[in-house]
Amino acid sequence: MGSAILRSVLGVMLAAMSAASVAVVMAQAPSGATPTLNLDNTDAAIKAAADAAKRDAALKNYAPPRTAWGDPDLRGVYLTATYTPLQRPPELANKPLYTEEEAVAAFKKAVEADAEVDPRTVHYDWKEYSMDAWQGGARPSLQTSLIIDPPDGRLPPLTPEAQERRQLAAAAAKKRSPAAGILTFGNTYTRCILGLGAGPLVRGGNPGADSAAAAAGVTAEVQIFQSPGYVTLVMQSNNDVRIIPLDGRPHVSDKIRHWYGDPRGRWDGNTLVVETTNWKDRRPSVNFQGATDAMHLVERFTRIAPETMQYEYTMTDPKTWTSPWTARGEMPRVEPNLLYEFACHEQNYGMINVVRGTQIREREAASGGRPAPQRGGGGE
Repeated sequence: MGSAILRSVLGVMLAAMSAASVAVVMAQAPSGATPTLNLDNTDAAIKAAADAAKRDAALKNYAPPRTAWGDPDLRGVYLTATYTPLQRPPELANKPLYTEEEAVAAFKKAVEADAEVDPRTVHYDWKEYSMDAWQGGARPSLQTSLIIDPPDGRLPPLTPEAQERRQLAAAAAKKRSPAAGILTFGNTYTRCILGLGAGPLVRGGNPGADSAAAAAGVTAEVQIFQSPGYVTLVMQSNNDVRIIPLDGRPHVSDKIRHWYGDPRGRWDGNTLVVETTNWKDRRPSVNFQGATDAMHLVERFTRIAPETMQYEYTMTDPKTWTSPWTARGEMPRVEPNLLYEFACHEQNYGMINVVRGTQIREREAASGGRPAPQRGGGGE
């Protein structure tokens, strides 16, 4: 009797998981394109992506539709994943752009590398959950790097202050077990407090990366809402939300700092320009690419085709880089117009207990092996 009930429950669970997998694929498929329901069919995905890129390239001077109150309509869910690296690879030092054939070949190579990740050597085999970038509508790009300025496609040199900061952080990380993390490790992403920082949105692809923050297709959607006087960005990663006023109000006092900065938006023709200042000092964590609270982010959103957003951003941080730098990428629009839950690990008691035990062992070692005093709470 119990076995029959268990089999029935398992059957319902498997059916629900199968339906959810199909729903995720449907959610990530570009509007107007046929979703690839065979999750192993990389050839079909590559062809669909290349065809979509060609359709966009054929459009000239695209005029986006307007909202009921007259603003360019940017609403929808967009894929932020890309296989284009942030920095230009050294072997392509003097080649800012691919030919069309080279772009498709580079895309094919990245897709196949992503799809062939051995699940025994990684935390998750993302493609089993339809989370690889090629399953979500990522497309080939003629750019050999997201960075378009400096012209060499590389990040500017670090300031002496930033070099010292990185050296100290690396040295501190070697002295501490990652399992002791929670408060002392300062990783707000692992702790499910923040996502990937909410800005910038397109960060560069790295197929098969060990870290979710660096992978090409994980936590990779943003939903754009619009209402009169405001644009709101909701990131799928831990539900980061940025509410951007468009009424010309000044930034708040420099003494007020936010996790996602203080954004202000304006329209430049069909382009939404968002300037964000007043970032919070996250030490010992950091902002994107090691930026500090001095970061100044300017983003430009332009709908260049019915299903494609061009996204460009300029990063300035005099505490980190010797000069500003600019990156540009594209975000395909995906359907349906909703985000699925980002399942973090709140109340993961196994993780809490591992961290607590590691911290107790560290305190015992520091006290010469004597039993460490107990501390309350679910980890530190």
